[in-house]
Amino acid sequence: MKRLFLSLCLIISFGTLAAQNIQLHYDFGRSLYNELDGRPLMTSTIEHFHPDSWGNTFFFVDMNYTSNGVSSAYMEIFRQISFSSKCPINLHFEYNGGVIKNGSLNNAYLTGLTYNYNSKDFLKGISFSVLYKYLQKNSSPQSFQFTTSWYYNFSDGLFTCCGFADLWREKTNYGLMIFLTEPQFWVNLNKIKGINDRFNLSVGSEVKLSHNFEGRDGFYCIPTLAMKWTL
Repeated sequence: MKRLFLSLCLIISFGTLAAQNIQLHYDFGRSLYNELDGRPLMTSTIEHFHPDSWGNTFFFVDMNYTSNGVSSAYMEIFRQISFSSKCPINLHFEYNGGVIKNGSLNNAYLTGLTYNYNSKDFLKGISFSVLYKYLQKNSSPQSFQFTTSWYYNFSDGLFTCCGFADLWREKTNYGLMIFLTEPQFWVNLNKIKGINDRFNLSVGSEVKLSHNFEGRDGFYCIPTLAMKWTL
């Protein structure tokens, strides 16, 4: 469910402009796996990123939809605090949580260090985070998480590749380690000749690759078709 970094493009940058976007994904999970026949068909995402003199703040909210309406919601919010404008290592504080039908997702609290790298033209970048993770109400709440995220804009901004990968420890029925990555590919329509540069619609896809995630045993590959409007 996770989305990161200014349509996953600029979030890891220590930039100068705030940005936000809205995404809508059509999920093919129920078509590919019989055991996912109740999986929501649609997911909407709102992302917001704002840098300042002391670091940056980011959050996103996912909402999943079935034919009966909203079936679940999930959010992440983090604050990075920079040591100086020239230092690529930031302090990282994060909260994850959400609600599902007839219940809630346990809160998770994370803190640690994040290393951010961006090219001078901000066309590409990558980040690495090493985090302590506290899983509230889990039978083994003390945990850790490794996160990397990336973005790459090419062909004069027409295409964007971006995404993240998480590896963390969490006690489940299928083991102790969970892996999740969600690479995205976007075609930015306002970079096509003849289209107004203020027409900030992108179309593309996300591929959810996971192992032992969301209570499922083993590896899953779930693609989406998506569109995004950058504000």
